[in-house]
Amino acid sequence: MEADIGLIGLAVMGQNLALNMNDHGYSVAVYNRTHAATEQFLAGSAAGRDDIVGARSLEELVAALAKPRKLLLLIKAGAAVDEMLDRLVPLLEQGDIVIDSGNSFYEDTVRRVKEMEARGILYVGMGISGGEEGARHGPSLMPGGNEAAWPLLRGILGDVAAKTESGEACCAWIGPEGAGHFVKMVHNGIEYGDMQLIAETYQLMRSAYGMSYPDMAAAFEAWHRSELDSYLVEITAAILRHADADGSPLLERILDSAGQKGTGKWVSQSSLDAGVPLTLISEAVFARYLSALVDERRDASEILEGPDDPRPTVSAGALDDLRRALLAAKVVSYAQGFMLIRELGSGRGWELDHGAIAQVWRNGCIIRSVFLDRIKDAFDKDPELPSLLVDPYFAGLLGDCHTSLRRVVSLAAQTGVGAPALSAALVFYDGYRCASSSANLLQAQRDYFGAHTYERTDRPRGEFHHTDWTGSGGPATSNAYNA
Repeated sequence: MEADIGLIGLAVMGQNLALNMNDHGYSVAVYNRTHAATEQFLAGSAAGRDDIVGARSLEELVAALAKPRKLLLLIKAGAAVDEMLDRLVPLLEQGDIVIDSGNSFYEDTVRRVKEMEARGILYVGMGISGGEEGARHGPSLMPGGNEAAWPLLRGILGDVAAKTESGEACCAWIGPEGAGHFVKMVHNGIEYGDMQLIAETYQLMRSAYGMSYPDMAAAFEAWHRSELDSYLVEITAAILRHADADGSPLLERILDSAGQKGTGKWVSQSSLDAGVPLTLISEAVFARYLSALVDERRDASEILEGPDDPRPTVSAGALDDLRRALLAAKVVSYAQGFMLIRELGSGRGWELDHGAIAQVWRNGCIIRSVFLDRIKDAFDKDPELPSLLVDPYFAGLLGDCHTSLRRVVSLAAQTGVGAPALSAALVFYDGYRCASSSANLLQAQRDYFGAHTYERTDRPRGEFHHTDWTGSGGPATSNAYNA
């Protein structure tokens, strides 16, 4: 038997994806660097599946595949991928396909696509979201790279991907070069923002209002049945209800130091390079860094004073403000992510389909949310939409919710609860809707001390001017000093 696809890397994600592909009628050859893991998989969850076969070596794996060969890598991102390619590619033939499904940095994928193309290999960088459950039952898939591979992969990827309620696959060809991994990176950035917003809302419930764990869980469960219907809101309710062995809330015993794999940092760095104000997502990244300072924070809590305001009383209106504030801030998080997709994608010449990306995220992924249908509709109606904030539906939603967001940010300030992502959402909203900002003073300052010039409101854009503010400057403008 020649297998339809080969899979390298049998951690839980790899095992579950192999089972998923086999469920849909595809034969799979599997390989793991440690062969004991292959044997355990074949004797365990893959037992009785004759069309999942193990290979002891890469040579054996390649020989077991139908041509053109399709090989899917689920291994650690970074140097491990290059090392695997060095071993694997000499065994392949022109027209074979290699799919990197790890969390690779998209610039690495850009490089690898070019290197593999020069050797006749069709290379694909594919983002996968949905975790272990998604891999097993239907993930969100974001392939990109050498487009000649897509006709050969469309069937299998479409089959194993999650499906929307209308049956559409949460998988689409994203674009050339590193576009697939880039969109997955932005997905992870939105995920950072979304998680931080929910965590801040929980902290306000707990610290500002003194709500019990059952009451907090009930609130999130109710919100999951509203416009906030999403995977992260759903699991938050489940986490708040989860008890430790002695019956107390497990969440109370989890150390408040958040980890990260680096994708959030990549998003923030990319936004700085592209000049996109990804403020909310960047604050979410910094919040994780701050959380890691556990000992410093505990020491500081004994020294630094907070507000003396009495704890406010929670009410139905207060909870509704939290719900509306979270909803508005989530919209800002998604809007910022799509702004980065637009700006960086356009700069690369990738012509990314924002509506299709929203469709891919509609199910199977961590940031799946009911209003992704609305996002898809917005970009389908206007592919050149500069921001989700000015789409009629989302503009109306923010019009209904921004007052609640203001009250919640004020509540956080008055009660001494740090809420950087909620605050960033409001600041971005107000900054984006500001027709005349304070940046004119910044430009005047830059011209005053550095002769950096400025544009005038009464002259055409692109025409720059300099003022001798002190009388001892002169007409010359700066060409070396910047600030």
